[in-house]
Amino acid sequence: MNDNPVIEVTAHARLHEIAAEDWDACACPEAADGGRPLDPFTTYRFLLALEESRSVGVGTGWQPRYLTARSDGQVIAVAPLYAKGHSQGEYIFDHNWAHAYEQAGGRYYPKLQMAVPFTPATGRRFLTRPGHEAAGMAALVQGAVQIASDNQLSSVHVTFCTEAEAIAGEQMGLMRRTGQQFHWVNQDYADFGGFLAQLSSRKRKNIRKEREVAQGFGGQIVALTGDQIQPEHWDAFWEFYQDTGARKWGQPYLTRAFFNRAQESLRDDILLVLAMRDGCAVAGALNMIGRETLYGRYWGCTEHHACLHFELCYYQAIDFAIAQGLARVEAGAQGEHKLARGYMPVPTHSLHWIGDGGFRDAVARYLVAERAAVDEEIEVLTSYGPFKRHHQEEQE
Repeated sequence: MNDNPVIEVTAHARLHEIAAEDWDACACPEAADGGRPLDPFTTYRFLLALEESRSVGVGTGWQPRYLTARSDGQVIAVAPLYAKGHSQGEYIFDHNWAHAYEQAGGRYYPKLQMAVPFTPATGRRFLTRPGHEAAGMAALVQGAVQIASDNQLSSVHVTFCTEAEAIAGEQMGLMRRTGQQFHWVNQDYADFGGFLAQLSSRKRKNIRKEREVAQGFGGQIVALTGDQIQPEHWDAFWEFYQDTGARKWGQPYLTRAFFNRAQESLRDDILLVLAMRDGCAVAGALNMIGRETLYGRYWGCTEHHACLHFELCYYQAIDFAIAQGLARVEAGAQGEHKLARGYMPVPTHSLHWIGDGGFRDAVARYLVAERAAVDEEIEVLTSYGPFKRHHQEEQE
């Protein structure tokens, strides 16, 4: 028996070069029973929708370089890897690093990014078949670094990985970085009222008032998933998404074709919350459904109504999570306004490799100071949370 089998790591320019069953055996083995994947964003069907809709690929700055690791002919690990021509759509920002690197005469782009494009949601990035976790992750790390070194690329970045991956990656010599988001945690609430009962009186009244105002916008709010979602709903949501994308990023990251693919292959993974008035959608929020988590992703509107954003993005998500027994809601990047609505600060994690030794040392020193600042910020924000004091102490 060979205790140290040879592992071959290969980069692929197209997902079709990898069998769907091999990818998902590594990305979501828990879904083999027919249930939901823990992370809907690393499934073969989601990444293929990004690629085939040309949301990634030529001209986008996200050029696929998916990794596979094989041992004895079997795929034991995969990773969503991209060659990046910019730092957009990442949500763990390195613009200052790029500026400093290029000011010093280096070429920061292209770089390698192990991530789900445009998706600030925590999940495994080193996707391994059960039983091959350590060897698979080590092979993927070595493979990504080797590709960067062979091609004289500046850096490798692994964003929104799990805490366990961050700890393991740091032990392998990668630099660990922390950030912060706001997540809602389900404390086995029976209903939304049970959640409200844990809040301070003032915050509880504020949320009730916001929901009352939002639901009085003059129409109906509907939550759709699976076959309830129809093509005309995507026509409306595309308008919302274009408006929001133009204001936030200059242009939308996803193409119209992505939403066609969502209707074909992803609608069972999606919760679409729409505000309907006179038979037309005037606002909407798109969520992805995982086995344990609801992931808030996009919001937009063609009419502005007070508090409707909070209702569609935050309170409807909480309603769905409670009804489905989900453990948490991740509401996306940034937004301290989420704190007053029961979404509490939590750390996020990333890993980084930089080829230039001097620059690597400078970044490493920066990350030590940044981690301390993030920890302090989370502590301060938690103290301002909306929960009754005894409940906050239990959460901590």
